[in-house]
Amino acid sequence: MTLSIGSESRTSRFVLMATLTVLAAGSVRSAGAWDLDSSRDQFRTGKYAECLEACRKAIETDAYEPRWRMLMIDSLLALGRYHEAAVEVAAATRYYPMSISFLRLAHRTYLQSGQVDRARELLTTIYRIAASRRLASIDSEDLVALGDTLLLLGAEPRIVLEEFYNRALRSDPNCREGYLAVGDLALAKQDYQLAADQFRKAIERFGDDPDAHCGLAQAFYYSDRAEMLKSLDAAFVVNPRHAESLILLAEHQIDCEDYDGAAKSLDKVIAVNPHHPDAWAYRAVLAHLANEPDREVNCRANALKFWKTNPHVDYLIGRKLSQKYRFAEGAEYQRRALKFDPAFLPAKGQLAEDLLRIGDERQGWTLADEVHTQDPYNINAYNLVNLRDNMAKFATADANGLIVRMDPHEASVYGDRVMRLLEQAKSHLCDKYGLELNHPVTIELFRNQQDFAVRTFGMPGGDGFLGVCFGNVITANSPRAERAANWQATLWHEFTHVVTLNLTQNKMPRWLSEGISVYEELQHNPRWGQRMNPQYRKMILEGGLTPVSDLSGAFLNPPTPMHLQFAYYESMLVVEFLVERFGFDALKAILADLGQGEEINAAIARHTAPLKEFESQFEAFARKRAESLAPQIDWEQPEKDRVDPSDPEALTQWLAKHPDSFWGLRLHATQLLAEQRWEEAKEPLKKLIALYPDHVEEGNAYQLLALAHRNLDETDQERPVLEKLAARSADAAGAYARLMEIAEEQEDWPDVLENGDKYLAVFPMLSTVYQRMGLAGEEVGRDDQAVEAYRRLLLLDPADPVEVNYRLARLLHVSDPAAAKRHILEALADAPRFREGHRLFLQIVDSSEPSSATADEPRPLSLTNEGIR
Repeated sequence: MTLSIGSESRTSRFVLMATLTVLAAGSVRSAGAWDLDSSRDQFRTGKYAECLEACRKAIETDAYEPRWRMLMIDSLLALGRYHEAAVEVAAATRYYPMSISFLRLAHRTYLQSGQVDRARELLTTIYRIAASRRLASIDSEDLVALGDTLLLLGAEPRIVLEEFYNRALRSDPNCREGYLAVGDLALAKQDYQLAADQFRKAIERFGDDPDAHCGLAQAFYYSDRAEMLKSLDAAFVVNPRHAESLILLAEHQIDCEDYDGAAKSLDKVIAVNPHHPDAWAYRAVLAHLANEPDREVNCRANALKFWKTNPHVDYLIGRKLSQKYRFAEGAEYQRRALKFDPAFLPAKGQLAEDLLRIGDERQGWTLADEVHTQDPYNINAYNLVNLRDNMAKFATADANGLIVRMDPHEASVYGDRVMRLLEQAKSHLCDKYGLELNHPVTIELFRNQQDFAVRTFGMPGGDGFLGVCFGNVITANSPRAERAANWQATLWHEFTHVVTLNLTQNKMPRWLSEGISVYEELQHNPRWGQRMNPQYRKMILEGGLTPVSDLSGAFLNPPTPMHLQFAYYESMLVVEFLVERFGFDALKAILADLGQGEEINAAIARHTAPLKEFESQFEAFARKRAESLAPQIDWEQPEKDRVDPSDPEALTQWLAKHPDSFWGLRLHATQLLAEQRWEEAKEPLKKLIALYPDHVEEGNAYQLLALAHRNLDETDQERPVLEKLAARSADAAGAYARLMEIAEEQEDWPDVLENGDKYLAVFPMLSTVYQRMGLAGEEVGRDDQAVEAYRRLLLLDPADPVEVNYRLARLLHVSDPAAAKRHILEALADAPRFREGHRLFLQIVDSSEPSSATADEPRPLSLTNEGIR
């Protein structure tokens, strides 16, 4: 959903338009327009005190232009002199009692000074004034101010956007307030693309405007932190004291766990405005994260010093805590905000998301529905309501403290596998870390990636995420949504988060949480998790390690997807180093300290070594790991201008000087394969494998060598190559499938079963895998395994359901005659002339009659378009 979607309310529009009648609004222009522009420039660049002084002098010389007083009041508000601003507003109102723009500023001033009733009365006054005018006669600035007022009074956003903001911009393309108003409305409705477009237009038209740059930064906050920081830098170039930009920077720094940096950013705001409520709200967040409850209370009190029932303060604190995975604490702050103002929809929407993430679904969905009903243009609420309808169709399994929800068709095919894996993870990991889970854990698998993103992030997107854990709720893409990944490894990873987040009460840095989860993947299955690779080696040896104290920030603003993956790997490497050097008990002790509210760096120092020493030792550990990767390989790579990869002669010369070059051997082999020179390609590929046997990333030498063997019909040589790859890789689905095919041809039935299990850990919804596993189970006498495979195969629309039902009936006719009868009747319904089927049916009905389908007889005959043969 976007802000531009939806139909206008004809009734609301008629009422609004009918009440706006004719009144010409003339503007008195001051002769000192140049002085006014100069003062505005002072305000724009953060010289608020100087601007205030200039405004006072102009007013003292009888400058009647209302913009002088409006600029003076804006300056007082920027400096935190709220009561003084309210006094000036009250005095000036008698001069401009009909100015909508001035009265809208007065409303904001009264709110900031805590005069909520007077502020509320002003909204009614503005509406009454506007009702006496014709819409066409209201100038652009007043149109925007009137639109702001109508939104506060509950008008439909779509009408305000079209009839006020856009009308103002059509009549006056230089109406700065119009662009900012549309951008702010889009931000409020989570339409970040529209917001970015509007703020860009403002920047293009008006040049360096810190408000527009800050708005653009807000539009990028959830999608592109690098672009956000660029926009903030642009704002600071113009106005280094711009409060909104400094607060957004502080919020970003909190996300990066740069709490000292965030405190400094907030100090800059408070140095200008000692009473800025948002700055004090974020100071309260920092106090909460530092486990300083008394300071948290004092900071919140300062945020509410003037406007004591400001719901935005508690909303901000709670939202930030929830973004730090403190969902229960965040929800409590949203409840406080709603006590101040039960109609404050941002808090209600955030509370809905918090409750859904801690498993209180009944109340969470109810609140999401309320927000959507009250504000149909709230994109998060719209998406959540649609998601609820989709999830209502999910199948649910509940056993041993685990609640699994997933698509009903997928649940019928492999839901039991999911439950078995999670039960194993729960038993093993809880025992290992000493955790007793006394409440259920909910796991939701989404076949639709966008549903996963909405459930997880509140909005579509989230590409690249396989799963997310909120503590006692796990959301994950199903294998159908993310076919290339090993879903078993993903769920093991996420359940590790359940354990560590519960142990620490969600009070742990992201890097440690992710590092332990990747570490536990590798501990459980050496084919899972991440390993050193050429890219990571290069990054480590070229100084690309992030200091442990800053490691969480590496997840937030990675320049490339590779850097994000490296953040996971480095975090795992820190955990591995910690356990290897200081013992697993040290890791558990750190988690225990975090649960008590201890700061991570202090906890590490207490149980390992001083942080600087720890980081130095870890860097040496990581460098040694990087240097030990395939030590016989020549990792040197030519500069782009020195060797043309497309020039065979240049490549030959490079390889002559660098015969063990990873880069050269791969490129040489790839070129040979592209030219279908299969035999020649084998030599560099075999050499690559010998030099670097653990390289199993996409395009690895095993895959390429197997391809060469296959094209040369060298199956006996292809198979061992693929087996080596399958033994090292957790998601080489192509290798598993080919090994099953070869094993079936060679009647190596145990190998079919082994590689079938590996394949199902990547993608459990392919019918041919179950068909082969069923046949293999029969051949080795594992009837139960064969029955399980054939039953799943029937759910996947097999090419020959008659044969599958027949095989099931024959396998079950002794152990479960009733089920066998059902299956043979299904087969006969589809193929009435199936003679072997009739014989088996009679045997099932009359169990005393000897079976005609004995072990000495041929297997079931195949079907053709002409019937049974």
